[in-house]
Amino acid sequence: MAATNAAGTTTVRYGKMRANVLECEAVLPGGRVVRAGSKAPKTSAGYDLLGLLVGSEGTLGVITELTLRLQGIPEHAVAIRISFADVESAARAATGIVAAGTGVTRVELLDAWTISAINAHQGTDLPPGPTLLVEVAGGETAVAGDVASVGEIAGLEGATDIVVERDPTARARLWAARHASAYASAAAAPGKRSRSTDICVPLSELAAAVAFARTEVERRGLVAGIVGHAGDGNVHLSLHVDPDDADEVTSSDELVEALVEDALARGGTCTGEHGIGLGKVAALELEHGDLLPLMRGIKALFDPNGIMNPGKVLRAQPGARSFPAEAAGVSKQA
Repeated sequence: MAATNAAGTTTVRYGKMRANVLECEAVLPGGRVVRAGSKAPKTSAGYDLLGLLVGSEGTLGVITELTLRLQGIPEHAVAIRISFADVESAARAATGIVAAGTGVTRVELLDAWTISAINAHQGTDLPPGPTLLVEVAGGETAVAGDVASVGEIAGLEGATDIVVERDPTARARLWAARHASAYASAAAAPGKRSRSTDICVPLSELAAAVAFARTEVERRGLVAGIVGHAGDGNVHLSLHVDPDDADEVTSSDELVEALVEDALARGGTCTGEHGIGLGKVAALELEHGDLLPLMRGIKALFDPNGIMNPGKVLRAQPGARSFPAEAAGVSKQA
């Protein structure tokens, strides 16, 4: 989680991993053990090497220990399932809910295709349309006010169904369905391989970005579901592609490129939490071409021999020594 600066359904309230790591221990390529950060709630001592290591995807060092920020468990929580006629309305409602300052812990978007896949896989009977799953938490009085605000905002965006779940078992069942979405999507596309990608945009651009993604999927005749951490503008596309169909693979490549270009044009980023790895090296160059010399300089300082995840995040530079994938005991596709 820390190495990729990962996130999840509660990021809208608590932030990503970088916001929740106070201190870390890491082993650098030459074997030196370093500690970055502090157990203090905040520090301004020097450059933020902790923030650099968190999210470095194993290209600078191996994180071996973390000191994490703890959060109190809210005394009261309520889940809300909201259905809409179209995915743009759901996205606009998510933006409005966050902008209103409600105490939301989660705001998750699932498109109609994903809801249908979940129903088939989990045996649930969720209304088969674009859906927001929202959780509000805190004191009981504050939660009651937030639930009313969420309902009002959803109504203004044409919500077709609003269900409030206060029972802990019902809430857990709802979130279990959300967390099973990846497995459900895969089961809905037998014979194909899953290919997941993500972009992130300013909340003001979320509805347009989601609509663009859905339109591009359908225009290309691909199979894909959209699941988003809508509260922080993060859009995930769960593509399902036949690896033996060259045209389909090429079309999926072009779709990912189109999503990245669209996100960047909206002031967003090529990835909100999946990271760069191998697949989005070109996307990083497109987004931050002016910063690449600085990134390469940092990489060379930490890893002069290029042995840490070579080729990930940044292209391997000519003359850099690196271990072949076979020698490291992994496949070339790892």
